[in-house]
Amino acid sequence: MTDSIHCIKKTLRLKPAEAEVLASKAAEAGMYEVDYLWLMVTQKPYDYPEIRRLLEELINEVNAVGNNINQITKASNSYFYSREDKEALIAYMKKIQQAVLGNI
Repeated sequence: MTDSIHCIKKTLRLKPAEAEVLASKAAEAGMYEVDYLWLMVTQKPYDYPEIRRLLEELINEVNAVGNNINQITKASNSYFYSREDKEALIAYMKKIQQAVLGNI
């Protein structure tokens, strides 16, 4: 039971510049300093609103590209595959590579 409650108190000593950085980062995140520190300790990336928004955008982008690839594949399987379709597929694949590798 003692593992499930906060029973240990820690004191944190910072230089004035470090305290300012902590205060500004917590304010940017719209959090109290203690909550911001807790977030940094637990390292749960999905708790970050910005990361959550970026993940949703990435999912939508991948779904859109996947839809385009499915349409090209359907055309190919129906023997309607043309040079333009192949070029479009290559362009979509390059777009995926740029999106993924560009954010690394």
